[in-house]
Amino acid sequence: MPSCSCWRKAQQIKSDCLPMSPPEFSQSLFDYKGEVICGVDEAGRGPLAGPVFAAAVIFDPDKLIEGLRDSKKLTAARREALAVVIKRDALAWSIAQCSEAEIDTLNILQATMLAMRRAIEGLAVLPTLALIDGNRCPVCVVRTEAIVKGDDKIAEISAASILAKTARDAALMEMHLAYPHYAFDRHKGYGTALHLERLRLHGVAPIHRKSYAPVRALLDAGHIAAKS
Repeated sequence: MPSCSCWRKAQQIKSDCLPMSPPEFSQSLFDYKGEVICGVDEAGRGPLAGPVFAAAVIFDPDKLIEGLRDSKKLTAARREALAVVIKRDALAWSIAQCSEAEIDTLNILQATMLAMRRAIEGLAVLPTLALIDGNRCPVCVVRTEAIVKGDDKIAEISAASILAKTARDAALMEMHLAYPHYAFDRHKGYGTALHLERLRLHGVAPIHRKSYAPVRALLDAGHIAAKS
């Protein structure tokens, strides 16, 4: 049976052993000797539109990657540059997603867990342990361990965070090209005043998450779904 422990090993590490800010590192801070570990993270739980993405990364021990940290703390240009290096130098990597229809059917938490499971199972190399950012783990074929704020503590999770974020950013640009009147290039799908204004003006598009309250309210008010 897969297990999910909330990083018991991490609790044994003294605070003075953790990296100073900004935390740039090239290998795992935790002792997982003998394990083939993958880091797993997601991107896009909060937005009102588009899929939720997840990525999984296994490092090549002979190719350390410098400059990794939580993708949200990196510039877009730095994320894109690191994504190229990760895909080139990692032993294995995988990116997966759950569609907005799946999100509406399952709810965002379960859809995120499913995207993470798909990312892990999509790896060309089977890990023995998956380190998951956050406090919940997907049910999958390998052992899992949740690490709160792991995207800024575990290099493998940071790498997964970068791949998930850059994949979602690319998807958002495609959405913007398909639906330019919603200005996805400006709000990235989040429920900003601009996005809500465009929703009221143009209606709900097929790519919107219809289970999310702001979108659901517009549909209930009679806003007909836009086609494109």
